[in-house]
Amino acid sequence: MVKKVQQRSNLPWVEKYRPSTLDDLVSHEDIIKTVSKFIKEDQVPHLLFYGPPGTGKTSTILACAKQLYTPSQFSSMVLELNASDDRGIGIVRGQILTFASTRTIFKSGFKLIILDEADAMTMDAQNALRRIIEKYTENIRFCIICNYLSKIIPALQSRCTRFRFGPLSPDQILPRLNYVVDEEKVTVTEDGKKALLTLANGDMRKVLNVLQSTWLAYKNVTEDNVYTCVGHPLRADIENIVKWLLTEDFKTTYQNIKELKLLKGLALHDIITEVHKYVHRIEFPYNLLIDLLDKLAEIEHRLCSGANEYIQLTATIAAFQYVRDITPVEETS
Repeated sequence: MVKKVQQRSNLPWVEKYRPSTLDDLVSHEDIIKTVSKFIKEDQVPHLLFYGPPGTGKTSTILACAKQLYTPSQFSSMVLELNASDDRGIGIVRGQILTFASTRTIFKSGFKLIILDEADAMTMDAQNALRRIIEKYTENIRFCIICNYLSKIIPALQSRCTRFRFGPLSPDQILPRLNYVVDEEKVTVTEDGKKALLTLANGDMRKVLNVLQSTWLAYKNVTEDNVYTCVGHPLRADIENIVKWLLTEDFKTTYQNIKELKLLKGLALHDIITEVHKYVHRIEFPYNLLIDLLDKLAEIEHRLCSGANEYIQLTATIAAFQYVRDITPVEETS
């Protein structure tokens, strides 16, 4: 018993605090209400959950499975395949077909096949799945989970009831975050919580992972510690960078930003994202603001395509120098 408790305490917080029942889920009340009604009335269709990572798709279907089956039934009635498994046409015709076609003698009801991260499945595998879904509906229910709906063929989409899991709002994340903080007795400041919510962009998994990483590294979860832990630029650093871009000459700005990047291990992509937010608060004439944002967007696109960071840094500085040459400094401050 003691050994089990120790193992439990070593779990990542994401798994340790994963909701085990539908009532524990913190968001998407309409979806949970609908799925609960399906289960209650024994009218569960094939399901398709899609949306960004960390929004509760896998947790929802696992909570449903725990509500449908007893712990002793779970292993024989649920088949879960993830992106880490090979899910080409061979697995569909082999493992999935075998599981779907065999009936359980002493257990009533249907089996459940969970295909997590199904957008990684090949087109051949998805096409082979169509007939299995139709042929064995009496015995089986499928839950297909993906991040990108466009990567699931229309024929599979039409066979399932679709639910979109949108990014979680800060109001939905905060109660669960506070619960984990209280359970683990973590020292968190209000600006630390705000930084976690800002970085997460609606991803509950990311909130808990960054919280645990920051706590292990610094013991105090403050705004600066959170940003430092994930290698994100601090607010003070962004203010300095914008000041250099708007007031210093080209050479000085380049050297200062280059030294800051090397000293703190910052990525230019993150710097541009934060500078973009900051630029909106500066009273540029609209025609210049549009031109500047267009250039920043082009630089970000080139960075995503694998362009050299230092060349793109010079392009960023040049974009601001161009705005400065046209606009008097008094208007930009």
